[in-house]
Amino acid sequence: MSEVTQSDDFKKAVVDSRKLKAKPTNDELLQLYALFKQGTQDPPFDEALRPGTFDFTGKAKYNAWKAVVTEGVTPEEAQSRYAELVEKLKETYEYDADAVSTES
Repeated sequence: MSEVTQSDDFKKAVVDSRKLKAKPTNDELLQLYALFKQGTQDPPFDEALRPGTFDFTGKAKYNAWKAVVTEGVTPEEAQSRYAELVEKLKETYEYDADAVSTES
């Protein structure tokens, strides 16, 4: 599969998501993860390794991503939904625009 082009809104949302003042709920984090993975296709879902039996966190992430794939969400739509979700999270949890973004 060819590399997915990331929109400017998506790139900004990725940075902004790391500047939230409080940690989102686990469900919100799973949504972010699933939309990010589908939006970047790195790796594509059909090439992703399935988590091990006792990797409960990995299973939750995999299943959230699988749900987005099953729904038929395109990478471009996933990027748009990700950006929209981050905007909602910024309202809910506030965010510090001046914070230094760190890789997670």
